Amino acid sequence: MAKQGIRLVFGGGRVGLMGLLADAVMAGGGEVIGVIPRHLEEVEVGHHAITELHVVDNMHLRKEMMFRMADAIAVLPGGLGTLDETFEMITWRQLELHDKPILIVDVAGFWQPFLKLVNHICDTGFASPTACELFATVTSVEELLPTIHALPEPRVTPFLDRL
Repeated sequence: MAKQGIRLVFGGGRVGLMGLLADAVMAGGGEVIGVIPRHLEEVEVGHHAITELHVVDNMHLRKEMMFRMADAIAVLPGGLGTLDETFEMITWRQLELHDKPILIVDVAGFWQPFLKLVNHICDTGFASPTACELFATVTSVEELLPTIHALPEPRVTPFLDRL
């Protein structure tokens, strides 16, 4: 990301995978912007060795701020918070609030149960078959940036006032 001049917008913690990613982008000379809710800053240990750290009042503001600053959404393996954020970004795209690329990075099959669930929802008619086309899947981090660059430009202007 740093070599290609791509800014990282992330959840603002210095622990776990998000902390490692932020550290790697910073070490490569890249720009890193974190957004963390006030109540999680101590729990997740807010990452202060990055370009910018925004402390916001709640989780919704965190997701909204991260969304506004991002040009694309990459979903790495993660926990329940990652799952929540993923579903929200996909839902916002389904509602045509945005058309930013969403990529699920399915390293070692981590997201297979999620992908199976989404396909099940579409197959049973609880979502349109086109809902399964709201995101793309790659199997490695190395595929992420070339895939994003190969996707068409977003068609829809974000309706951020509707969030």
